[in-house]
Amino acid sequence: MVKERRSFFQIASSPLLVEEDGRVDLTDSPRLPSFAEEKMLAALGYRYIAGIDEVGRGALAGPVLAAAVILPGNIDLPWLSQVKDSKMLTPTRRLLLFHHIHETAVAVGVGLASPEFIDTQGIVRATRLAMKLAIEQLSPSPETLLIDYLILPEVKLPQKGIIDGDSTCLSIACASIIAKVTRDHLMMALDKVYPGYSLANHKGYGTREHLACLQQMGPSPIHRRSFRPVKNECGAFV
Repeated sequence: MVKERRSFFQIASSPLLVEEDGRVDLTDSPRLPSFAEEKMLAALGYRYIAGIDEVGRGALAGPVLAAAVILPGNIDLPWLSQVKDSKMLTPTRRLLLFHHIHETAVAVGVGLASPEFIDTQGIVRATRLAMKLAIEQLSPSPETLLIDYLILPEVKLPQKGIIDGDSTCLSIACASIIAKVTRDHLMMALDKVYPGYSLANHKGYGTREHLACLQQMGPSPIHRRSFRPVKNECGAFV
């Protein structure tokens, strides 16, 4: 029992956003993922605590994708010491941890928002939608949320936005790994659908290679036309 509670699934603006776009400015924390946040919530009686993170927010092509992970409360496994923000891991290490997380987690959910939704509704709403869809995939349903940076007013659950949560909170760090590996594999699949852009290499981000391909070929159906580098090339290929 809880004691007292405080307050596209298809293959198918700028990434630098600040507080007015929905990010939560909290004090800095130590940069090692730990169970500190989860333990505090467990002490209040919460059992199913979901960590949530996104990937692909700043990409020029492909969806923004979010993952939600509920870890067991008594977890103590050797591989946990290797978990950190997915951006700090090699692809091989990420994939290994991806499998460990799936095997161990109480529940894992993934959600995404399409490039079309990003272009019409904006990247912030798209990110929130992806997170909401990921939460809805969880079974059992979470009782409270720990989210990297954001809060989700549309999700009626107790929640906390943690700045650099993927570096400090173990559940969020696990969600970042699930999200990154899932989206990377999706972009590799999309590379076969839309060849010539090297999507398998850069995963849709604005690398020099990607910009050169975009300049040569123009945007594909999965490019985000509201993002400036793509928007600039759209005019050249009208």
